Amino acid sequence: MSAIVKHPFLKRLLRVPPAYYVFAILLITLWIARPHMLNANIMGIFIRQVAPLGVLVLAQLLVMRVKSIDLSGGGIILLVNYVISSGIFPGASMPFFIGLSLAIGTAIGLFNGWMIGKRRVSAVIVTLAVSIILVGFVQYLSSGKPPGDVPSYLNDFYNIKWGPAPVPVLFWFALTVVMALFLSKTVFGRYVTSVGENPEAAHFSGVPVERTVILAHTLAGFIAAVAALVQTASIAVGSVRVGLDLPILAVAATILGGVVFGRGEGGVWGPFFGGLSFALLFVVMTTFGIDDPGKLIAQGLIILLAAIFYGIRTSRSN
Repeated sequence: MSAIVKHPFLKRLLRVPPAYYVFAILLITLWIARPHMLNANIMGIFIRQVAPLGVLVLAQLLVMRVKSIDLSGGGIILLVNYVISSGIFPGASMPFFIGLSLAIGTAIGLFNGWMIGKRRVSAVIVTLAVSIILVGFVQYLSSGKPPGDVPSYLNDFYNIKWGPAPVPVLFWFALTVVMALFLSKTVFGRYVTSVGENPEAAHFSGVPVERTVILAHTLAGFIAAVAALVQTASIAVGSVRVGLDLPILAVAATILGGVVFGRGEGGVWGPFFGGLSFALLFVVMTTFGIDDPGKLIAQGLIILLAAIFYGIRTSRSN
């Protein structure tokens, strides 16, 4: 096995994130079985549905690059959805809701970052606890019932297209470009890379490790609020369950894209294709008439194969 792993061609293959292979396999499957589904308008509809997930993946990859994790995104999405749809701010404008939502996400992200970076509390415990608290808070306020409708202007904006491309998909792509430039061209991006490689060495090199972790989580909260706005605009109604599955899917898409929890390595475009892979997976599963349990099994198998992939790559590195 070790001799096979050392083969130069296999070495190059192992350096490619699994998301690209999964995306290619699903695309080929769809092209062979249902080529008419590759129509730009049809694909745009399906990809638009995972735009909130794609945005949340950007938050996840950022904190995982500093060897942390954030599971509070679902709670943020649910709280933002409630604030917008509950009617507690009647007649509020779009800029008001956007500003309030971003403030909520940023504040929650700052709290996560302070607890993790400053107080050294487990990222899994803190962010999971925060998510549970937010879910309970929303369910208490709403008495467990869907709060109401979302202002029509949000859904109208969500449904805008630029040619065959839906605006949410273009927005997701643009945010990914910004994140790629942010991490590769800024001082903070270099700090993220240093902390991800070796926090202790980064500290002794003068990198503000604590502040970098706090800022990464704060930005993750901000991005989660953006995902909440996209998700809320997409469903156009209030909900007491919306977005709760997205954090786990975001972790899965991020891992598929080459950013592995506890290693602090990976880029931006791998996770982007990880999100696209889930969009294609939903298309393929729907095309073949596979219901929700089958989709969950397929998602789990993809994540398991990604874990096996990284296990082989790690053994090769060692």
